[in-house]
Amino acid sequence: MSIHEVLERVSHIMHIAEGYLPPLHAVAWGVASAPFVVHGVRALDREVRSNPESTLLLGASGAFTFVLSALKIPSVTGSCSHPTGTGLGAILFRPPIMAVLGTITLLFQALLLAHGGLTTLGANVFSMAVVGPWAGYGLYRLLRRFDVPLMVSVFFGAFVADLSTYCVTSVQLALAFPDPGSGIPGALAKFGGIFAVTQLPLAVSEGLLTVLVMRLLSRSSHGELTRLGVLATGAKKEASAR
Repeated sequence: MSIHEVLERVSHIMHIAEGYLPPLHAVAWGVASAPFVVHGVRALDREVRSNPESTLLLGASGAFTFVLSALKIPSVTGSCSHPTGTGLGAILFRPPIMAVLGTITLLFQALLLAHGGLTTLGANVFSMAVVGPWAGYGLYRLLRRFDVPLMVSVFFGAFVADLSTYCVTSVQLALAFPDPGSGIPGALAKFGGIFAVTQLPLAVSEGLLTVLVMRLLSRSSHGELTRLGVLATGAKKEASAR
């Protein structure tokens, strides 16, 4: 199958849709994702048992991811892009828990919205619920270590969580459908170039929206964010969060 045929078949999705990956690829991505999800389930169980009051914020983080990642924004060549919403949950509860929330989101979207698919669930989980949260959280923590203001760190964390998801999706598609002439590198350049047109501004928009939500949470759930380590008790770091 040529890249142009793939693009025509995925014209209404950004999650890799049902049946679009070869069976071996679908299984391999599922196996790669499974340890992260299992680890996340354990982390989520510990969080809920230790801090039952965090349930509401966990639900809000999952809902944020579900709503943003369900949006479909037309891209070039008839394809679509969308935000991911995983940066917020990764910053609040760490990437392992976001792996579970992201998996639940992707499963519900596949079953209820025909957005993504069951056979490609492992691939979509790996890109959006594993790599995205870890990349975004990693940059967020690095910036905070160098005393970058909280909201600036949140913006770049959400930005990278979004953008890295689509980089991985491009790699997954390139591995499955290499270009007949230029192979995997050529396919990667084409897939990445196609989605970058709309995904770069979407990543900026998601970063700004995540900052807005974090500002609201810092006022309405100050104690919970302090417990989670997002807001520190020191006057200097609290000031940077405002």
